[in-house]
Amino acid sequence: MNLEKLTTKAREALVEAHSQAQRDGHPELYPEHILLALVQQRDGVVPALLLKMGRTPDGMARAAREALARKPRVQGQSGVHQSKGLTDLLLRAEDEAQQMGDEYVSSEHLLLAMTDVSDTARLLSGEGIDRNKILEALREVRGNTRVTGQDPEAQYDALGKYCRDLTELAERGKLDPVIGRDDEVRRVMQVLQRRTKNNPVLIGEPGVGKTAIVEGIAQRIATGDVPEGL
Repeated sequence: MNLEKLTTKAREALVEAHSQAQRDGHPELYPEHILLALVQQRDGVVPALLLKMGRTPDGMARAAREALARKPRVQGQSGVHQSKGLTDLLLRAEDEAQQMGDEYVSSEHLLLAMTDVSDTARLLSGEGIDRNKILEALREVRGNTRVTGQDPEAQYDALGKYCRDLTELAERGKLDPVIGRDDEVRRVMQVLQRRTKNNPVLIGEPGVGKTAIVEGIAQRIATGDVPEGL
């Protein structure tokens, strides 16, 4: 594979994965190292995709670390070699890029390829993630944008990268029930329906339940238990 055809984020993930393997004393560079690097990338597309799928980067990073902890380690190693799994991953990612009409191999191509590489496929499946879910999330984050340069993330949907669709999570039953916050939920909905000054602000110390109020509204929207304007 021509590494010049990797996007900046994909190359950065490879570099960080190699450093991680060295820190962990692993003699080989595994796909799980790449996954761990991708989910920890600031402003990367993979964390945004995980959030779209109702998962968290921290949770996936934890699962990747647990998988890597079971890999063999050596003391005083002279270098880190590319594993067969990683070779397969890079070739599969290149195929993914070609099938999608992209000119560069990006982070999302690596993530999609991981669903076809045995170890990472099992890891992702254990977290409830498969190829179809990744593609669905990718359509929301990336839309019809093609990867024609080495920094495609700058063109992707900012909301998809930095926000979670709580209504979608509520529709999929991914939010916990909200109990005892009916008054606050109703008050926020009243503010949202105003013609002017309709931006509610929730203020309070961490842990008092601000997010729970928003999740309560999302659950009501998902079940249709809101005024028509919402």
